[in-house]
Amino acid sequence: MTTDLHGPLSAYAARLHATVGDRHHVASPLGAWLLLAVCATEQADTEPADTEPAESNPAAEDAAGEGPSADGPAAEDLAHALGTDLASAAEVARVLLDAPHPLVRSATALWRRAGRSDGGSAAWRAALPRTTDVGELPDQAGLDAWAREHTDGLIDTFPLKVSPNVVFALASALATRVSWATPFDVADAGALGAGSPWARGLRRALRSPSHGHRCAIVSTERLGDVIMHAAPAQTTDGAGLVVLSVAADPQVPSSEVLAVAYDLSVGAADGAQPAGARSLFDLPLGETPLWTVREVRVRTRARDGREERHNAVLPCWSARSEHDLTAPALGFKAASTMLAKALAQPIESFDARQVAMARFGRYGFEAAAVTGMVGLVSLPPEGVARTAELRFGHPYAVVAVATDTRADGVTGPWHGVPVFSAWVTEPEELPEADAADR
Repeated sequence: MTTDLHGPLSAYAARLHATVGDRHHVASPLGAWLLLAVCATEQADTEPADTEPAESNPAAEDAAGEGPSADGPAAEDLAHALGTDLASAAEVARVLLDAPHPLVRSATALWRRAGRSDGGSAAWRAALPRTTDVGELPDQAGLDAWAREHTDGLIDTFPLKVSPNVVFALASALATRVSWATPFDVADAGALGAGSPWARGLRRALRSPSHGHRCAIVSTERLGDVIMHAAPAQTTDGAGLVVLSVAADPQVPSSEVLAVAYDLSVGAADGAQPAGARSLFDLPLGETPLWTVREVRVRTRARDGREERHNAVLPCWSARSEHDLTAPALGFKAASTMLAKALAQPIESFDARQVAMARFGRYGFEAAAVTGMVGLVSLPPEGVARTAELRFGHPYAVVAVATDTRADGVTGPWHGVPVFSAWVTEPEELPEADAADR
């Protein structure tokens, strides 16, 4: 892969979540980032030296310079939003989308309204990820069906509406539905802590099993001590998914906790103990807002006779959110400008939104997000329209004229010759047999 995605994606996630604030929500920064990266496709016409060359694509190789210009404010703004150069971002998108993860369904699509333009550079379209659907803009029902199909039914509707002034749309979908490798145990909700408002409103919570999940108290430079829990899903063909939960002091803003969670996620996939993990023997016994440390006498094979055990208590949760992605810092204004140029379709405005859902329970986790961007042109100014209904209610003339156009474009001798003519003065009733549709 041409760039380390974690840094750019962490920065992008911080901006996206900041636009949402502290309310309960779920989002897919990756889904939005991938959509922006697809718009940068025309910059990835060369392979980095440290990567294996991709399969030859002459159309893509000829695309350099035919898509949106690498220069100019839009390209600079898009690169800033992506957190890396456009060519690297496009290559990352291709690698991820063309080699999908077994546990994460992914899809992208680019649609344009038929008849609005010639679709721009064919070479640029050929440089898109192979898995990107390209075609005519569907109607609303078609877009909703696309969202359902590519999220395994977790998202019912496309996040944007198709109005007559939408000339193109770009979309991404991500979805996962996994079972934990080891399910949670059930705990009384009071185990969430005497100071927890949730403990008073719930009856039951989840407790991590004795084996199979990872828990730690971690000292961080940013927030001091935080707690983390990692639940791994059952693997498929060696590929897995780990859901990481991180909590800090209740007074810490959500943006700060999310940033630390992204930091701690770096080693989560490898099952590594996070840097800064605290030994329980370095902590005082007793209760804090985040944990309780107790000590009991046990028989243990630990070398120094000091054994450490962790468990975590979490609530079940679910969320469904819709996010406006039009803030300049999120990059979709720049992306729409570049995509409009690539498609040779001038636009006057754009819209970008994401709908996301997630559900965390005893036996598994499911989540999905559909991100969409559309380019719009202004509709014609309002005016008046007149319709004429022509009534043949009195005698009238009829002329039957022959046509005679040959395959070679030459007209034959019968072309334009009136063959029959009539003057109609005696109309007849429509036969009953012709009154029904056939």
